[in-house]
Amino acid sequence: MKQTELTEATLAAFLDAFYARVRHDPLIGPVFAEKIPDEAWPRHLATIRDFWSSVLLKTGRYKGNPFGRHLGIEGIAPAHFARWLGLFEETAREVFEPEIATEIVERAHRIGDSLKAGLFFRPEMRGVRA
Repeated sequence: MKQTELTEATLAAFLDAFYARVRHDPLIGPVFAEKIPDEAWPRHLATIRDFWSSVLLKTGRYKGNPFGRHLGIEGIAPAHFARWLGLFEETAREVFEPEIATEIVERAHRIGDSLKAGLFFRPEMRGVRA
């Protein structure tokens, strides 16, 4: 049964399901594995939950810099973002009712577009690492 509400619990369950797919994906799984060892995943997922809770539920829990964190990923390319967004959308549509899925997918696309613009289309940022 699809979730009819966006709460901390449903968001956490969605993110757990989504990142399980990410970690096993042949394109983006290795990028994550390179940066995040298995033992660091619980801490990483907690940070991700804080980020999305801040974005979607306006809790203000996230205090980091997602742009700076992505600058430090060697070899990241626009194709990785496309795959990440595809898996995100697929998982959201499986977990949530259409209205909620659409809301979170649209937000993910806006965030992804902003990150891609900064990472790949701003010449002054090339070669800069966090």
